[in-house]
Amino acid sequence: MFTIGLGIGIIIIILAFIAEYIDSTLGMGYGTSLTPILLILGFDPLQVVPAILLSEFISGILAGILHHKAGNVEFKIKLTNPKKIIRKIREIGIIKTFKRGLSPHIKIVITIAICSIVGTVASVFLALNLEKFYLKLYIGILVFIIGLVILITNKKNYRFSWQKIVALSVIASFNKGMSGGGYGPVVTGGQLLAGVNNKSAIGITSLAEGLTCIVGVLIYLLSDKIIDWSLSPYLIIGAIISVPLAVLTVKKLKVNRLRVIIGIVTLILGVFTIIKLLFL
Repeated sequence: MFTIGLGIGIIIIILAFIAEYIDSTLGMGYGTSLTPILLILGFDPLQVVPAILLSEFISGILAGILHHKAGNVEFKIKLTNPKKIIRKIREIGIIKTFKRGLSPHIKIVITIAICSIVGTVASVFLALNLEKFYLKLYIGILVFIIGLVILITNKKNYRFSWQKIVALSVIASFNKGMSGGGYGPVVTGGQLLAGVNNKSAIGITSLAEGLTCIVGVLIYLLSDKIIDWSLSPYLIIGAIISVPLAVLTVKKLKVNRLRVIIGIVTLILGVFTIIKLLFL
């Protein structure tokens, strides 16, 4: 395992700051960019992936809360009194209570998080026992295609689709648990193609990704592998510091420009993943 000195620790904090700023601004890029960089620096995969999942759990929850406070997304819970919730469930059932008691954005977060558990659980077990070449190639191609579709359909508006949200959630969480990256580009880009507003998609992805990451962390903790968590404090510090600045950036950006930026960055991340895998 790689030993972390003071100098390397400061570099990791700076890298995490930059990666999380991009991630919380565009809804993607933290694990996708940071994982290969840390591997190049000499860290072991079982140091990198669990630490990234833990840091993104903390920074993702924080980013979701701050995006909500800034008005980029609305995570509103209308029913908070337990007695009223129980009474409503008895009167109209669980599903209708769920629909009436939560804002559309938080419904999407919960749906993504629940679906993501399936992909994350399966992928972490595979990550501990499977050769990653073909999976990384698949992630690169998938992310590239989504970026390309976003740019091609930039002027088009889509009707909201729960089916697309569910499918993309499972795929994205599978990517996340296997490699530490590939979640944000799929979920953020997929939401745009499923009819979600640009700024809302970023806030939703941040919170949903945080909830998804904790599942992966728990599975790594429960595995019989020895996990080195020494990277975690440095990644967490860098990521947390960058979140407020990223949220402010999203609030100031124009919606149409944001969609183009998301498309370009998604496409670049896909190309980078493929090139790194095949040629570097």
